Order: sequence, then structure tokens, then C-alpha cells
Amino acid sequence: MSLDFDTRFEPAYGNAVPIAKGVLRLTVNNPSPFTFHGTNSYIVGSDTLAVIDPGPEDDAHLEALIQTIAGRPVSHIFVSHTHRDHSPLAARLKALTGARTVAEGPHRPARPLHLGEVPALDASSDTDFVPDLVVADGQVIEGDGWRIGTVLTPGHAANHAAFSLEGTGILFSADHVMAWSTSIVAPPDGAMSDYMASLDRLTGRDDRIYLAGHGGPVTEPQRFVRGLKAHRKMRERAILERLRAGDRSIAEIVRAIYRDTDPRLHGAAGLSVFAHLEDLVGRGEVVCAGVPSLDGTYAPAN
Repeated sequence: MSLDFDTRFEPAYGNAVPIAKGVLRLTVNNPSPFTFHGTNSYIVGSDTLAVIDPGPEDDAHLEALIQTIAGRPVSHIFVSHTHRDHSPLAARLKALTGARTVAEGPHRPARPLHLGEVPALDASSDTDFVPDLVVADGQVIEGDGWRIGTVLTPGHAANHAAFSLEGTGILFSADHVMAWSTSIVAPPDGAMSDYMASLDRLTGRDDRIYLAGHGGPVTEPQRFVRGLKAHRKMRERAILERLRAGDRSIAEIVRAIYRDTDPRLHGAAGLSVFAHLEDLVGRGEVVCAGVPSLDGTYAPAN
């Protein structure tokens, strides 16, 4: 299954871009190798509004949100997950609008930390955010002319949720599925087994378009999700091949299979390899000395 990334995107910083009926997109000016051109916030509704992923602490983006809201009431602020490029601005937006914050829950790791383990992405996690309303899978929040459903998609983060605009075929996929790149999965913040299961969940849905947390829309979501799954399986096979060839560390594997990748992304690549290895150890296909870790020693199980 081919996987074609779409990097065409005009961020239009500070300006609200109409995406669909009753849906506007505002992009934060926080570009990086991990955020692409920046984080997308979405404003849903026409009279009483909902905001999805208000973004990082950024004065200019808050001002753009307030200008777009234009004095209309905001009833809910939905947060897909608690990474610092998505959730921190929720507190200030809530204070200005009186909206209730909605999410799967506060930040947490996908599994208990091992003794002495320091999460590699700890600095990127918003541990201050606590939602006013904790939503379960399938729960629907009704607003003024819109209904937003919860689709739990752990993997990139343990508390990651996508949100469906009911009756439209639109899924706000946040960082789980993006048109421009694969999602970073980094233990213990996220888990590859959860991520793959969440991809399977989406293949069972009939959404017609994904509006992602970074970059442009995914216009053929079913095909793209199948491609993402095939890509991850291909990466898993490449890791197993490197182990059979004698590689024993994550650094060795990254140098071999990411040799054409921007060196600035090798750290993230190492986290992705770690996620695959942790999953492979859990399934009994790989063994390691002690618990899986970034500096662990790995070998094929047989």
C-alpha cells in the first residue's frame, strides 16, 4: 500500500481559513520539524462556537482566535491531547470566554515508568491541563447547531482523542493521522501497540475527510490510514532485519534505516524505533537485557 505525503499547505498565520461549512482553521506561527508549518486550531459553529485545540502559549494566536470569535459565545474548548503545541492556550481562552474544556483526561504516560526512566518528551507535555469535562469513547457533546463526537485514538499520546463533527463526515484527527508526515510515537508518552490499534479503529469508520493538527486535510482517509499501517509494518520488518544482521542498539538501527532522513529528526526516529522495539518485545519477537529502553541492547528472539 503506497503512502503519499502531501506537504502543500498555506498556513495563513493570523487569518481564519474556511475549511467547510461552519468550520474555520487558524494556524499558529510555531513551525518546526515536528509541527510542520504550525499547530492548527479549528473554530466550529456560527452562533455559539466550539474551539478545537487552542494551541500553545502564543499571544498573537490568542488575539487571532479572539478576533475570529468576534464576540460570539464559546461553549466548549476541545483538546485532542496534552502536548504543549496543542493544549496550554486553553486556560487563557477559557478565562476570556467562560467555555468548558473537554478532553479524554489529564496528561499521563502510556505505561508506568521504569525505575530511573526519564521520559524523552517530558518537556513537551502539558501537565497543568485538567479538563472540566472528561469524555469517554463515543460520547457526543451537543452545541448550538453542532454535535461533536469523541473517538479515542491513543498512541501518539495516551490521552489522544480525535473528534468527529457528527453528520458531516469530518474527523478532526489531530496528531494521530496527518497528511504531511507520520505521527511520532515515543514511549512512555505513547505506545506503538496503542497507535496501531487506533489506526485499526479508524479503518472501521466512514469519515470522508480528516482535518489534522498540522498541515492540510487528509482527503482519502481510508486509503491513507491503510498506507500508514503498511508503512509501520514495513518499518517493523526493517528493524527486525537490522537485528538479524547484527545491530544491537537503537543508534545502529537508526543510522541504517534512516540514513536519508534529515539528521535533525534522528532523535525522533530513535524514539520511533524504541516504540517498535518495545512492542516487539511485548509480542515476544525481540528480546532485550532488562526492560526495553533507549539505550538497551536488543536481539531477535530466535
